[in-house]
Amino acid sequence: MATKSRVDYTTVTEDYHRHRQLKRGAAGWVLLAGLGVSYVISGDFAGWNFGLGQGGWGGLLIATVLMGVMYTCMVFGLAEMSSTLPTAGAGYGFARRALGPLGGFATGVAVLIEYAVAPAAISVFIGGYVEALGLFGLTSGWPIFLAAYVLFVGLHLWGVGEALKIMFGITVIAVIALVATVVGLLPHFRVANLFDIDPDGSALSSAFLPMGIAGAMAALVYGIWFFLAIEGVPLAAEETADPKRDMPRGIIVGMLILLVFAAFMLVLVPGAAGSSLMAESDNPLPEALRAALGENSALAGFVNYAGLAGLVASFFSIIYAYSRQLFALSRAGYLPRWLSLTGGRKTPYVALLVPGSIGFLLAAITENGALLINIAVFGATVSYVLLNLSHILLRRREPDLPRGYVTPGGTVTTGIALVLSVIAVIATFFVDVQAAAITAAVFVAAVAYFWFYSRHHLVASAPEEEFAQITQAESTLR
Repeated sequence: MATKSRVDYTTVTEDYHRHRQLKRGAAGWVLLAGLGVSYVISGDFAGWNFGLGQGGWGGLLIATVLMGVMYTCMVFGLAEMSSTLPTAGAGYGFARRALGPLGGFATGVAVLIEYAVAPAAISVFIGGYVEALGLFGLTSGWPIFLAAYVLFVGLHLWGVGEALKIMFGITVIAVIALVATVVGLLPHFRVANLFDIDPDGSALSSAFLPMGIAGAMAALVYGIWFFLAIEGVPLAAEETADPKRDMPRGIIVGMLILLVFAAFMLVLVPGAAGSSLMAESDNPLPEALRAALGENSALAGFVNYAGLAGLVASFFSIIYAYSRQLFALSRAGYLPRWLSLTGGRKTPYVALLVPGSIGFLLAAITENGALLINIAVFGATVSYVLLNLSHILLRRREPDLPRGYVTPGGTVTTGIALVLSVIAVIATFFVDVQAAAITAAVFVAAVAYFWFYSRHHLVASAPEEEFAQITQAESTLR
């Protein structure tokens, strides 16, 4: 990725930013930690278990440990960058400073692919939980997906402060459900249940790795699902009271909570119900509880309802994330500027509605949660490569940049994350070559749009561009 691309700026009127304002001071570090958990918590309720079918329990264990290390190292780097460059652009803003306009745009598009597609996958899982509950006689399908998008996009249109508080409350319910699942399954844990998938005879296959090393590689995609989207916390920077203090606290606390829950789900759910049964389940936690406690288990019923809350929490919060990423890219002119318009309640209503419509269509047309996970993960892993590289370059090129938080281990920490994120990009092709290729094509088309059009129409007064211009001006004075 070239660090410099010539760009041209166009003049905007005084009203431009008045119609593109977010609400300041809506979140402190506790709400930010809740937001981080909320982004990801659906991954504990569904999605990760498909990795059992790809690599067996041993393969998914290796994948989850590696991805847990990657995310933890990356989060430390994000904590530093978000305290240093606190704008709604977040990852795009960090990469814009370190890699130039092309690198910044590429990072923003990769994040946008992740956040636009992940809610579509989650809506499919919401459909699976609703079907399992038999609510209103509904079965999984487009009416459920449409209802989810209409309701929760509508709540975001109401206002960011209200949305974050509702999000936090739903997340608390989901956390209670995870704790209840741990308590219910712990007495029924059996080591043998983890290894009930027969080896398929591939290279180095065994009871621990029934699909061999290739299976463990493919399982990386689903190890990511335990943590996918925690990197979205910095997107709330412009709506935070004190980003230099609150951002590092919020994202690090959120990550620690997610590591604990990932460990419990990975061990106890297949350990109580069997890896083979969990490998294809759309609602693994209630199904594991019914397998362990009986079909009429009251705890399974509670977790089924509360698990729906967990899926809703992530669905709800990632809608917030995609709207802020799209808002920032549009405000700076990288994407059509009308996408960043905000209403009277200072919510980016166009940036909420457009990706929501796309996500609904993806869910309704495919109804394939596993496929959509792979698309979202491909976008995510590309952005992780660029984000970790951005931290390393910022540390080396601008060591004196004022930082509200410093990453422990410095560039060694994000260097580890960089290597693992490159491996994760490669792993997406092990699961679904067609989905990864289609996503890559969309990514390339977006970069082509930047190269031939939007780089000649950027907005100089956008925060991320102002940072870049100040840096360039300072460099000419040295």
